Parts: sequence; structure tokens; C-alpha cells
Amino acid sequence: MKIEDKIYGNFEVGPVLEELILSAPVQRLKNIHQGGAIFLVNPALNQNRYAHSVGVFYLVKHFGGGIEEQIAALLHDVSHTAFSHVADYVFENTNEDYHETIFDEVINRSEIPVILKKYGFNSTSLFKQAHTILEQPLPALCADRVDYTLRDLYQADFIGLTEIRNFISELTIQDGCMVVRSEKAGDWIKNQFRRLNEAYFKKPEHVYANLKLAELIKDALDEGILQKNDLLRDDFQVLRKLNNNVVMNQRLADIGNLVHFKQFANKGATERFKQRSLHPMIMI
Repeated sequence: MKIEDKIYGNFEVGPVLEELILSAPVQRLKNIHQGGAIFLVNPALNQNRYAHSVGVFYLVKHFGGGIEEQIAALLHDVSHTAFSHVADYVFENTNEDYHETIFDEVINRSEIPVILKKYGFNSTSLFKQAHTILEQPLPALCADRVDYTLRDLYQADFIGLTEIRNFISELTIQDGCMVVRSEKAGDWIKNQFRRLNEAYFKKPEHVYANLKLAELIKDALDEGILQKNDLLRDDFQVLRKLNNNVVMNQRLADIGNLVHFKQFANKGATERFKQRSLHPMIMI
């Protein structure tokens, strides 16, 4: 199976990865927006969790991660609810990891364990392993963090493909973890990560969209317009249910039109977000 990625180009995947990519849980990610509700106020920012998941898989494979880590990379986001991290605001999850708390349940209710067993993998043990290229706590680099930083900034026209490919060439693996070859490369990705957080995630219009959609979804759950399990469907399925209600339809339109945005921005809503910084290790 050949994959075409707008950042990393074309590459081949083997049988188990192909079958997982074609499975319903991974295909669903094509309709889960990476930026939550940001696309409602800026339709050009429509990158999805599928492209990100495939990108993280590519990076793990490219940098020598084994087949089990490649599988974990591809599947690491399958439990994201509709609108990604908006669910964290809906359920007041301050760690912003609601999708991780339901990961095992989502995996076990899907066809993924059967696919993995077919190829000789145990789904329970596979996801319990430490996959050090895939995930690291801040402030370290990892495949997940590198891909969403590059992908989101590229989609927002903050960086270009030449810069991305130059940076990828500066990455390597040391003691099982992702590091940079030079201080210059470390400074570049550190500055880009800061830019992502300050100019993209914390952009007032983007914060407005995510928090207003969270308020709307909370109300829809309280009023029985949505059920909690609806959030395990995709963005467009949830939007259809919301749009079938006259009041919710109008509130969605108001988000897109930034109604009451000035009052919202003046309340300093972005201050609620924790500071996040990146300090990459440099190859010794």
C-alpha cells in the first residue's frame, strides 16, 4: 500500500499496517479535525487526525522504530472524540488527556485486536510497552510532538516544506530517544513550538471557537440533543445532529461568525492555558 503525505511524500506500508489503516477506527480519523473547532472560524485549517497519525507512524518507522512501535504510533489517536481536545473542555479534563482515559475501551470494542492477533500481536501488551520514539513527556522531542508541530504550522502557512525537510534531516535517535544533531536545529524547533502555542493554539479566535463549541456540546448533552456516545462518532456526524436542532444550528453559525468575540477576547480566555515549552536534547 502506498501512502501519499503532503509533508513526508510517498512511502510504502506493509500488510499489518495496511489493514490497520483501512480499519474503521483509523478511517474515522479522516473526519476528526486536529484543531478541534478551529475549522469553524478558519476553514483552511482543516487538517485531520488521520494525516497526523500516519505522519507519526512514518516518523517512527523512518527513525528505526520496530513494528510494534509503528503500530502504536499509527493507533495512538484512535480514541480521540469528535473535535479532538474540545472534549477535554466539555468534561473539564484539565490534563487534556480525555482520549487517553478511554483508549483501552475504544480499542477493545473495535476490530483492532482481531487484526493484530491475525498478524501475531497481542493488543494488551503492545500498548503497555514504552515506545520512546513515539512519546516523551515535555520538554523532550518525540514523533508525536514533532509531527503535530510541523503539520499544524505548515497548514497555517507559518513554515514551508524546505524548512520541514531540513529539520527532519537534523533529527536522529540516541539512547532510544529523538534528539537533534545541532544547537541550531534545537533552537529552530524550540522557537517553532513556541510559535505553535502562542500564535496558533492561543490565537484568540481559535480559543473562542474551541471553548464556545465546548459550551454548546455541554448544553446539547444536558438537553439530550446529544448522547455521550455520539462523541465517539466523527465531527460531521455530530454536526449533523446539532444542525437538526434550530437553536444549536444558530449557535454553530454564531461561532463561525465570531458573534460576541470581542467580549470573549477581552476576558483573557487564553490565560487559562498552561505554558508549554520544548527543550530538545542535542546529540552527544
